[in-house]
Amino acid sequence: MARNPRAVDEVPVGEHVVPIGVANVVRSGTDVSVVTISRSVHDALDVADRLAGEGIQAEVLDLRTLVPLDREAIVSSVAKTGRLVVVDEDYQSFGMSGEVVASVADVDPSLLRAPAIRVAVPDVPIPYARSLEHAVLPGADRIEQAIRRVLDLR
Repeated sequence: MARNPRAVDEVPVGEHVVPIGVANVVRSGTDVSVVTISRSVHDALDVADRLAGEGIQAEVLDLRTLVPLDREAIVSSVAKTGRLVVVDEDYQSFGMSGEVVASVADVDPSLLRAPAIRVAVPDVPIPYARSLEHAVLPGADRIEQAIRRVLDLR
């Protein structure tokens, strides 16, 4: 995997605690909520910055932990934007992406002004060849396509 410059930084001096079960809005926006975790946060931020030049304001929510899952933060973000893109480096079926969408549907499906879109690994074995592995993993291009689709800007 190519190293994303956002993922490289100095280690903070002193105590550094990430609260368990508390998501973090790493970029505020009003047009679409991009909910993700781990390495995909950096790709989502890259895409959000690029789209901001076109007037598209994407909110990026870093879940930070999955158990417990900060469902309130997910619902709050979607209530603000009305659109949801979930990015997950795991398989699309039976994973985090479905649980995030269900978190909104369980509370109030009418919050979504468009169907949620999941950007995840298709249900295929992860290829060994690096180029094929990159083809199945979510990346900036697929995230941008999903955002444009949910905004109907294909």
